Amino acid sequence: MTENINSYTFITAIALTTLAGLATVAGAAAAVVSRDNNKSALAWALGISAGVMIFISFMEILPESISELCHIFDEITGKILGFTTFFAGAGLVALIDRMLQNHDHTRCPHASDIRTDNTSTDKAGMRRQGIVLAIAISIHNFPEGMATFISSLNGLNIAMPIVIAIAIHNLPIGMAIAVPIYQSTGSRSKALLAAMLSGLAEPLGALAGGLILLPFWSDTVCALMLSAVAGVMVYISFDELLPGAFRYGRHHAVVGGVMAGFLLMAFSLELFH
Repeated sequence: MTENINSYTFITAIALTTLAGLATVAGAAAAVVSRDNNKSALAWALGISAGVMIFISFMEILPESISELCHIFDEITGKILGFTTFFAGAGLVALIDRMLQNHDHTRCPHASDIRTDNTSTDKAGMRRQGIVLAIAISIHNFPEGMATFISSLNGLNIAMPIVIAIAIHNLPIGMAIAVPIYQSTGSRSKALLAAMLSGLAEPLGALAGGLILLPFWSDTVCALMLSAVAGVMVYISFDELLPGAFRYGRHHAVVGGVMAGFLLMAFSLELFH
C-alpha cells in the first residue's frame, strides 16, 4: 500500500485536494451572479455526493483498511484497530463541530438561510456573520483536506469519487459564505475571496497532514488512516450532506440521489478493479 508514495503522488494528492477545496469559489460565484439557484438540482447533487461517500467508505475504504490490518496483525487486533480508527475519524469531525457549535451555520450552511435585510445595522451583522462563518468553515475543512489527501495517496480509483463528492459538498458552503459578505459590502470580489480563502484550508490541512504523517508512513499507518478517512466521510455524509440535501429538495428526490450515488460507485468500483 505504500510503494507508490513519491513526489509525484504527493503533488497529485495536494492538487486534487486543492481542486476539491476551491469548489467553494464555484458555489460563491453562483450565489453572487444569480439569485435563482436551482435548489432541486443541488439537492440531487448533494444526495449523490452522500451516496458516493457512504458507499465507498463501507464497501471499499474500510474493508481494505481492515484487511490490511488483519494481514499485518492478527484478525481480532486488525478489526479492533480498524473500527477504533473509523470512529476516531468520525469523532474528530464531531469534536470540531462541537467546538464551533456556538457559531451560526457552521454545520451544513446554506445560502437560503442568510438574511438579506438592507439596513446598515443588518449589513454590519451580515458582514460579521460571513467572516465568522468563513473562519469556522476553514477550521472545519482541515480534517476534510487531510481525508482527501490520504485517500489520494492510495490511488485515483479511491480518490476521485471522494474529490468529486467533497467538491459538491463545498458548493453550498461557498454560497453560504459569499451571500452575507456580498449583501453587506456589495463586492463580488470580497465574497469570492472569502470563499477562496476558506476553501484553501483543505489543501493546507492536506499539507499539514502530509508533513506530520509521511515521515512515519508505513503499511500500518496507511491502513489506520484509511479507516479514519472512512469515519470522516460517513460523519460528513450524515451530519452535513443529507440534512443539506433534504433542506433543498424533496424526500424522494434526495433518496433517489443517494441511490444514484450508490449505483455510480458500484459501477465504478467494478469497472476499475
